Amino acid sequence: MTASVPVALPGRRPVLADALVRRRSLAIDAALVLTGALLVALLAQVEIPLPIVPITGQTLGVLVVGAALGSRRGAAALTTYMLAGLAGAPVFAGFTGSLAAVATPSFGFILGFIPAAFLAGWFAERAWDRRPYLAMVGFVAASVVPFLVGVPYMACILNVVMGTGMDLPAIVSVGVTPFIAGGLVKAAIAAVLIPVAWRAVRRVDEER
Repeated sequence: MTASVPVALPGRRPVLADALVRRRSLAIDAALVLTGALLVALLAQVEIPLPIVPITGQTLGVLVVGAALGSRRGAAALTTYMLAGLAGAPVFAGFTGSLAAVATPSFGFILGFIPAAFLAGWFAERAWDRRPYLAMVGFVAASVVPFLVGVPYMACILNVVMGTGMDLPAIVSVGVTPFIAGGLVKAAIAAVLIPVAWRAVRRVDEER
């Protein structure tokens, strides 16, 4: 008979929002969630048009919001963002927003932003966001998540709804390849911004 050895799993650490806003309440959490949704909505308007799915600043917003707010509030912020757009608020790329967005090829990526923000927040809760190289690894991993949802969704809309008959290489060429370089750049920007913000917070704490 062998004795089981308990394995210590890393617990949740305070995220950037916790360091900046020391008091917690439902109203404060709601304000943080709304602020996160607004940030993503603003970055969505930074857009490079492409034939099917545009390159936008949304992913950068997803990474920053997820890391700054943590997994649950980050996912809540992106859920709020999605629901606001579906309700008609002009928060999606190109100042658009309506229930009809569900039938667009890019909507799957918006769905994928929710688990992506959760994952970025999960890494931040393990303090990965405090060192640039670990932050980069976590942000790249989170950046992959929208493609896991968005590419199959896009293929379904294009082939089943629109009847384009695009094969897998064609889907990848329009839904993955154009976004690789930009995704790495946005992950790198987030991997610099968040650790710098942490250093600023620590410096302020030391001066108090």
